[in-house]
Amino acid sequence: MQLVALPPLVHQVAPGIYYRQSEDEKRIIATTSWIEFKDFLVVIDANFPWGAKAILQDLKQTTQKPMRFVLDTHYHADHSYGNGVFAEAGAIIISSDATAEDSRNRNTKSWANDKGVGEQNLKQYSLVHPELTFNDTITIDDGSRRLELMRVGPGHTRGDVIAWLPAERIVFTGDLCTTRAQNNLGDPGMSPDGWLKILDNLIRMDPSIVVPGHGRDGTADALKGQRAYLSAIFEAVRAGLAKKESPDDIYTQIEWSRYKPWSDDENRNHAAVNAAYKNISSSQSKTSN
Repeated sequence: MQLVALPPLVHQVAPGIYYRQSEDEKRIIATTSWIEFKDFLVVIDANFPWGAKAILQDLKQTTQKPMRFVLDTHYHADHSYGNGVFAEAGAIIISSDATAEDSRNRNTKSWANDKGVGEQNLKQYSLVHPELTFNDTITIDDGSRRLELMRVGPGHTRGDVIAWLPAERIVFTGDLCTTRAQNNLGDPGMSPDGWLKILDNLIRMDPSIVVPGHGRDGTADALKGQRAYLSAIFEAVRAGLAKKESPDDIYTQIEWSRYKPWSDDENRNHAAVNAAYKNISSSQSKTSN
């Protein structure tokens, strides 16, 4: 294990495997991880550009190995807008085909509409889309370590990818799992049934360590808690739609205290119910037409 003191926000979960937790006050809200191979590094999730810069400073205190790849687990800004910072440092950006397409179609527009100021003004950074893409799986194996990248979406988004270290039994989930109240159910590609199925599959993989898209690392219990939270929302929304209830009516029928810490933010809970209501009602409408 690491003998040199780590930067305050960096955690080592196994030899050569690290992540940096969020700094919400600086709008560095996602978890970014890095994995050492014999001669290079793989980074999981690029964060925002200002987050990527802070992460690089901390990363260099843990290893001097060069970055070869950065995986975007999905296209959302807090996981991918930092691609340009890492690409400038020599990394190749990887994602699923669907995530790369969403990045080109959605991030290009949202980047252009940015209203950030100071360090968070995107005009001083470069928007870089994934360049190495895959449909199902890709493996990085240098003989010292094997990392499997698997497209599992649609779930949180249509292009979700997980990263799996089979020897160490460590999974990096992106936003398919969080360990705090930071779920986003509003993506156009979100699939309620798909998301639950993915979590079921991850639970069956029985990981020893789960590194989430937001929050501190956990165990398979984090996957189970995430599933319980989502399932409660999706089941309540479907039951409410059958009775022609409003999202506000449905919200009051969920026993939120059962699903902590995922349910700790009341505003996010309301947003989750509203997003699930829109998604499921739209799907039911398409099915009936």
